[in-house]
Amino acid sequence: MKRILGILAVAAFCAGPVYAASHAGAAKPAAEKAENKQQSKMAVCNKEAGDKKGDERKKFMSECLKNKQAAQQEKMKTCNADAKDKKGDERKKFMSECLKKAA
Repeated sequence: MKRILGILAVAAFCAGPVYAASHAGAAKPAAEKAENKQQSKMAVCNKEAGDKKGDERKKFMSECLKNKQAAQQEKMKTCNADAKDKKGDERKKFMSECLKKAA
């Protein structure tokens, strides 16, 4: 009986990290997607910054990243207005295509 309990205890101990790792990976893609969007914005702004240095570069990067955010919000407003008569799956499909086109 003690041996069975010992085996069950070891099995539970080993299964815990496997269970946690399998569920931690489920939230990871959404976080990576958001991170990739931010990295993409940073890459574009970084390229546009060129040879700027110091405070000038910091100011430029800050403004550039804000403008990228504003551009995304404006794109969303435009697509949303164009989709006002659509509903359900038709609206989802339209919005998806509209936001991709305007990128």
